[in-house]
Amino acid sequence: MIIDRNITPFIVFAEDPVLAALQKITANQQRIIFLVNESGVLKGSLSDGDFRRWLIANPGASLQTSALDVAHQDVRTYPVGTDHSELHKEFSRGITHIPLVDERGHLIAIATDDQNVLRIGKHEIGEDTPSFIIAEIGNNHQGDVDLAKRLVDLAVDTGADAVKFQLRDMEALYRQKGSGSAGEDLGVQYTLDLLSRFSLSVEQMYEVFDHVKQHGMDIMCTPWDAPSVQALVDYGIAGMKIASADLTNHELLHDVASRGLPMLVSTGMSREEEIRESVQLLQNHGASYALLQCQSAYPAPFKDVNLAYMDRLAEIGNCLVGYSGHERGYHVPIAAVARGAKIIEKHFTVDKTLEGNDHTVSLLPEEFKAMVTQIRQVEEAIGTAAPREVSTGELMNRVNLAKSLVATRTIAKGEVVREADVAVKSPGRGLQPNYLNQLVGRTMAREVEEGTFFFEGDLKDDLVTRRDFTFDRPWGLPVRYHDFKPLISEAKPDFLEFHFSYKDLEMNIDEIFDEKLPMSFTTHLPDLFAGDFLVDLASKDQDVWERSIAEVQRTIDITRDLTRYFTVDDDPVMVVTMGGFTKDGHIAPAARAEKYERIGEALKRLDSSGVRIAAQTLPPYPWLMGGQQYHNLFLDPKDTAEFSDAYDTKLCLDISHTMLAANFLKIPLSEAVELLAPRSIHLHLVDGVGVDGEGVQVGEGDVDWASLGKQLRELTPNSSFIPEIWQGHINNGEGFFTALDRLEKWL
Repeated sequence: MIIDRNITPFIVFAEDPVLAALQKITANQQRIIFLVNESGVLKGSLSDGDFRRWLIANPGASLQTSALDVAHQDVRTYPVGTDHSELHKEFSRGITHIPLVDERGHLIAIATDDQNVLRIGKHEIGEDTPSFIIAEIGNNHQGDVDLAKRLVDLAVDTGADAVKFQLRDMEALYRQKGSGSAGEDLGVQYTLDLLSRFSLSVEQMYEVFDHVKQHGMDIMCTPWDAPSVQALVDYGIAGMKIASADLTNHELLHDVASRGLPMLVSTGMSREEEIRESVQLLQNHGASYALLQCQSAYPAPFKDVNLAYMDRLAEIGNCLVGYSGHERGYHVPIAAVARGAKIIEKHFTVDKTLEGNDHTVSLLPEEFKAMVTQIRQVEEAIGTAAPREVSTGELMNRVNLAKSLVATRTIAKGEVVREADVAVKSPGRGLQPNYLNQLVGRTMAREVEEGTFFFEGDLKDDLVTRRDFTFDRPWGLPVRYHDFKPLISEAKPDFLEFHFSYKDLEMNIDEIFDEKLPMSFTTHLPDLFAGDFLVDLASKDQDVWERSIAEVQRTIDITRDLTRYFTVDDDPVMVVTMGGFTKDGHIAPAARAEKYERIGEALKRLDSSGVRIAAQTLPPYPWLMGGQQYHNLFLDPKDTAEFSDAYDTKLCLDISHTMLAANFLKIPLSEAVELLAPRSIHLHLVDGVGVDGEGVQVGEGDVDWASLGKQLRELTPNSSFIPEIWQGHINNGEGFFTALDRLEKWL
């Protein structure tokens, strides 16, 4: 059970409209809010179920109706301080949230039957959230307020979620007045000497806390005594940490637990029976807490860390668990996250040689930043236990490396497939071999030539219609030299977009085309060139830059030559992925300008007469050569638009790429389209999922196509488009024609 005194996420004013109440319910994700008057007196409760029932009974009602008119006004409450056994009876009846009030009816706290969620400041920590990472500054400020502030600034740059300090009242804490140490053991004398010189006063600590707040970072602190607890409460601290040394200090635990603040409790230095006693005390108080596995030696030997004990702590505390580390390095905290730690605390310093035990087990800023980065990567890698899906990168490699079912002879339309008609061959573009039994015995709805692939469509009775489509803008199909003729036999696009491979650039186009086609065309720079070469017009490597310019120029020349075989009213568009990718991580935004300038220099070297170059918008994590890398340019719509204006270069707005970029940047797709669409002359229309799910079928990803269609009609009404569905060309273009059929109602 949690007694949460941070009631702000749960309350709205009684006179607020029901719309405001719904927004609060959505924000707190608890499915309920409580209504109070201006004095904080509880007036009612409103759940999402209450709202649905009200809306069904009043279908024409306004969302500006007073929330109190919709809410339950007879709410079961309990006084603050009620014995927890009474509250547990309510939870056993299915109640999830119990309002706790004072003698005058003011809402003071909310009891919830959930110890698996911890709220510290702006962070909610749970089984499905990223781990909460604390930079433990402690006393590593050496008693210097300026150093403390500098450590805060550095901690912010590492990506830590919170900073933590320690606060002591030396007179209240130690038995001898004036920090005296006469008669104490050597270790105590050493510690007292350090603390007397390196502790901050309450006023100094408040000054540092104020500095932390300027960064919007959460603050935690370890109180070592009752006066320090009160000082932290008076400031409004987000949460308190109980040091391992105080786990058996029931008086301090009682004091902190009674304050209603979230608690992180370290378990170093204690036996299991002592841990159980303290947990019972916390539970009796209804405290919101997590237990931290800790080995309180400085530095701690790896053999004593015992991360496996976190599993036992989770059982003992029936709570979230974390890890507070004093070992060398930062690989152990990463392992702790992999084992389920939801809180990581690690000491933080600017110099490991400074005086004091904590510095030797602390991380320098660059080390802490590396730890945070690797923890986040490990969290991504942990994933979920959901049924396995094939990733985008795997799909690409599956096409290249896997095998397919192919025809051993030409099978006419209407013939039945026999087992002897099918062989298993590479590559994996067609139907996977495990579908053999389903394929044999099927009557073919199309002619399958010898050596060609079978596809999933051959297992279906209903084929996708290939027809002409009606759009208010030119539409085309992405093709290769070898497959464009079958695709245009039943549908008549306005143009074809040739997605070149580097081998295509070596072909004689006079051997491919035997007549002039009654349509236009666009082209796309190869994604890969011989020798695993990727065009990068932003490269600082002179050889890479020069070859990139040469490959783009070669593709321009071929594009220009192709006009002989098409009916061309305007210069053809050539889509170019300009480069700017990195292999090991994204560059800082400030470093992009130099790379854009490098591309600008390259563009000046090109003879693009007769061709309209369009810089393609890009995703944050491109799949290059079947492996994920990092794009930096043409990702953020702001600097992409600035580049377009500065270098008079139009864009190819790839909706899948831009959807992934918007998700990555945490902005609405509409905001990106607002900037990019007016600067675009060509569109790749395709859906996307998350930050790296490219090429998804239209209507099956994150794009709101109705809204997007409206924007495109207003902002770039004449831009041509193709449906660029991943593997859309297989099964005679099934993916492309499915997309076009869906897009017709939005464009």
